[in-house]
Amino acid sequence: MIRVLSVASECVPLVKTGGLADVVGALPGALATEDVDMRVLLPGYPAVLSAVRATETVWDAPDLFGGPAQVLAGQAGGLSVYILDAPHLYNRDGGPYVDLVGKDWPDNDVRFAALSWMGAQIGAEGAGDWQPDVVHCHDWQAGLTPVYLKARGVDRPTVMTVHNIAFRGITPADRLSALALPVWAFQPDGMEFYGQISALKAGLVYAWKVTTVSPTYARELTTPDFGEGLDGVIRSRGGDLVGVLNGIDETVWDPATDPHISPFKQPRGKIKAKKALVEEMGLPQGDGPLCIVVSRMTAQKGLDLLLQAMPTLLARGGRLAMLGSGDAGLEAAWLRAADNHPEVAVRIGYDEPLSHRMMAGGDGIIVPSRFEPCGLTQLYGLRYGTVPVVARTGGLADTVIDANPAALNAGVATGVQFAPVSAGALSAALDRFCDLYYQPKIYAQLQRNGMRAPFGWAQSAAEYAALYRGILPAT
Repeated sequence: MIRVLSVASECVPLVKTGGLADVVGALPGALATEDVDMRVLLPGYPAVLSAVRATETVWDAPDLFGGPAQVLAGQAGGLSVYILDAPHLYNRDGGPYVDLVGKDWPDNDVRFAALSWMGAQIGAEGAGDWQPDVVHCHDWQAGLTPVYLKARGVDRPTVMTVHNIAFRGITPADRLSALALPVWAFQPDGMEFYGQISALKAGLVYAWKVTTVSPTYARELTTPDFGEGLDGVIRSRGGDLVGVLNGIDETVWDPATDPHISPFKQPRGKIKAKKALVEEMGLPQGDGPLCIVVSRMTAQKGLDLLLQAMPTLLARGGRLAMLGSGDAGLEAAWLRAADNHPEVAVRIGYDEPLSHRMMAGGDGIIVPSRFEPCGLTQLYGLRYGTVPVVARTGGLADTVIDANPAALNAGVATGVQFAPVSAGALSAALDRFCDLYYQPKIYAQLQRNGMRAPFGWAQSAAEYAALYRGILPAT
């Protein structure tokens, strides 16, 4: 049995802002079949503390970065968790990273340094009678863990996973002392990043192995276009870099048993779900394709490009249903589009049940990301027979087989890819999607191929387990 401590800032079903939480929540169960005992260390946000049951205090101190703290061991959401209960850092209204008006907490560097410090503490000394063999760190919020371990002189195997390199965890150099970081690590070959501290760079440099969430994204990160100034560091770790494709929880995202939709059998289930979604979103009925978007509204996601390309879809008899939130300018632009086009419906916010109904009722799902480490919504779409239209980047390129003539003739196509990531290329892709949709036999084959695709966690869990075994000392 390999014991792994997973250090992360969010985890389904306890707290979620994006795909990171899905991965952190799914891995422990998936790895159990690989003889891996994974436990998750999380910050003690109010929502997390209220969900934990049967807790035991396994560590406490009168002062951790400015206030008393303890670590609670317990069960929550089917997971074994350690909760860093530090009220001065986490007991706040708002989100994990931002306040009620959407501004970053000014002490985020301290809040997640504390999480990393505790990851190193458990990595070095264990928690109660449990001692991890490997510490697995996720994104910048856990990136300082390997540095704290090294500063203690503890040679514990560590893995650093990059879910999105755009978030580098940067804070001023004069914060070294406040964050209890060793001076020797602040240098160009360490965690120094253009005169500042980068928590993500610290993890990239000092972890034993570096992973990211798709093979294509791993290759992209070695280039200036995608590396966000860290491509040189990534290249220097080339022999230690592994791209492991994310999976999805096939019990949560199962059209046959999904509690948010009616029993779903192709093709009748899709027809009924589409009709219901059209009515729910207030869209006009019609014979054309219903495309959906479920996304954060950020520049990364390319939704500004979709606004420009959308007329192509509408001209072909299509309709569009959007669910998301984020950038205020994008939200306003999409609400204007809905006001100006009766064929477009927009819901601003986060609504998990609605996202399931959209996957079930949509004919196509559009993911025009400028970059996408892995992406999960296209996988949900495949699972529900909702054909993806995706940019050819990152995990989107790894998970969707383009309906080019060769793939169509071979009977393996699952969706439409486009490149470059531009409004013109997206417009052409939407036109091509409509061509496929209006050929029912071909479109039905795309749906069947996608629904059969194996995107659960089994393969990914096996790769992570092999990675852990490969860095453990021989016994």
